[in-house]
Amino acid sequence: MVDSQKTLYGEAQGTTYTIQYNDSLNRDFQNEIDSLLYFFDLSVSTYQPESVISAINRNELKETDDSVFLYCFRFAKEIWRETKGNFDPTVYPLVNAWGFGPERKKEGEMKSAAIDSILQFVGFEKIEVSSSGMVTKRDARVSLDFNAFAQGYSVDVVSNFLQSKGIKTALIEIGGEVFGLNDLDFYWLLGVESPAYNTDSKNDTQLSLKIHNKGVATSGNYRKYREIEGQKLSHHIHPKTGRPTQNRLLSATVISNHTILSDATATGLLVMGLKSSKKYLRTHKEIDAMMIYTSMKGKFKVYKTKGFRKMEVDNKDK
Repeated sequence: MVDSQKTLYGEAQGTTYTIQYNDSLNRDFQNEIDSLLYFFDLSVSTYQPESVISAINRNELKETDDSVFLYCFRFAKEIWRETKGNFDPTVYPLVNAWGFGPERKKEGEMKSAAIDSILQFVGFEKIEVSSSGMVTKRDARVSLDFNAFAQGYSVDVVSNFLQSKGIKTALIEIGGEVFGLNDLDFYWLLGVESPAYNTDSKNDTQLSLKIHNKGVATSGNYRKYREIEGQKLSHHIHPKTGRPTQNRLLSATVISNHTILSDATATGLLVMGLKSSKKYLRTHKEIDAMMIYTSMKGKFKVYKTKGFRKMEVDNKDK
């Protein structure tokens, strides 16, 4: 029997999704996937007041057995350690204070005194979750934000669901984060945007990639930002300075075996900056990446790992 291709469209996590898969039984998994993503949000979305993470942030929940939250927390701890604290989900109060969180009320620039006061309860070492799910905070004001990687994990969750149903070929895209599930002789073609400042529409395609059982995530400072007195402020907040990141990196596209890893790493690279990111990629061979940055003269420059170059469709840089 010949596989038929199904394409599903929907909304989740404040964004849209597109899921394509081949299935000889011609099954429609729309309802199951919508339900899966709905309950996913009830675990780790800060935009859902009734979610597990929101209750923990409000100190209304001291213990949880929610598997999605626990996985995300433990994964985040690992990346936090690997990036030497540059990736830190406790920046949530700063994200809100700068006007990038659910409240979106901030109009002017933050004063140094206000930043310093918030930094007192920022730091992933200030919160722990035991093996039994007991949450302990050193300061009750510590809050978590998994938005830097939860979307990537939701892609993996949907991919795992489809595989459990016997699906072997699928492309799962949620809010721009992608996993390409493939048979041995098949790959997905994926375009990567050029990082031009643009908040409303898609940019031109920078290049195309051949994706085979990989998760891809792009994080950039060119789409989600605020402008104050002519200065563009990135939505990536540095956990050590409390301010929007200021470096020459415009975007990072990361490829790995899991979309959650790609998503989190892309954010971490942008916070680290170009020099530290290059060093990080040299010591983490399980990750491939392309970073687009500006030269000292303001021109676009590109850095790619060897593995990333091998996945390009038309590689003219070799």
